[in-house]
Amino acid sequence: MKKLLTICLLALAGVAHAQGVMQFETDNHDFGNVPEGTMATHEFKFKNTGNQPVVIANVQASCGCTTPDWTKTPVMPGKTGIIKAMYSSAGRPGVFNKTVTVTSNAAEPSKVLSIKGTVLTKDQMKPMLTPAQLAASPHLVLAQTSHDFGKMEAGQQPTARIVVKNTGKTELVLGPLTSGCYCVGYKASPKPIAPGQSAVVELLYSQRQLGQVSDVVTIASNDVSGDAKLTLRANIVRDLSGNSMVKESGTAVPFK
Repeated sequence: MKKLLTICLLALAGVAHAQGVMQFETDNHDFGNVPEGTMATHEFKFKNTGNQPVVIANVQASCGCTTPDWTKTPVMPGKTGIIKAMYSSAGRPGVFNKTVTVTSNAAEPSKVLSIKGTVLTKDQMKPMLTPAQLAASPHLVLAQTSHDFGKMEAGQQPTARIVVKNTGKTELVLGPLTSGCYCVGYKASPKPIAPGQSAVVELLYSQRQLGQVSDVVTIASNDVSGDAKLTLRANIVRDLSGNSMVKESGTAVPFK
């Protein structure tokens, strides 16, 4: 009876300790200097050293500037998985220190991983690059440097289709758009452009100021030579319908 009780207790102890274990190679990463406009990416690798599958429920970044990704399938005992942390450096010069929190069914249910580095502006970065590195970098060329929407009605959101070409030797990654009017955005997130290839990028324009307007848009990217600039122009009226009237020299006439 005593022997049977001992066996039962050992079995229960084994069940209690049946759990996955996430053993990371490291829980922090220093990117060092990061060129502004690039997506700093690091994969944290771990091995399941436990005796049950590890299932990652969620990975939460400490800010919207960091995008996480992770192994979505169960990681079996003895197998490996990854937690990917991607930091968007566009428009964020200076030192950064961010975390991602991993929630899982492992023995340590909540694990914090950290990334850090210093984002350098393109002017700061260029003197640090060798001629070979500069020659191998991506290069953004716009097929046009301006777009005129013509006459448009206030409240409309017309789309400008802009052709962007990468004449460099490595992949071109477009970053955020900035403008003084805060009225320009991507219709859809642009995909990386391979060397020697072109892509059509669609920009949404939501300017509401009436009259002749002109807005300069800066397109950030990982092109170390500088950001691209595009001028959007439009003649914005209150109403485009045929019934709209304005007065010219005292005479009511329809919009032209």
